[in-house]
Amino acid sequence: MIENIIIGLIFVGAVVYLVNIVRKQFAGKASSCAGCAGNCQVSKIEIPIKD
Repeated sequence: MIENIIIGLIFVGAVVYLVNIVRKQFAGKASSCAGCAGNCQVSKIEIPIKD
């Protein structure tokens, strides 16, 4: 009985984790510039190259 509960909790946790990943993929792109009205500027990350 307790084994079934533990397996059920692990399964529910995995489903919640996967749903969270999918939600972040779709919501992350749409909400990243939600408040800037098209004036967002993406800064470049420059990696210094050593000679």
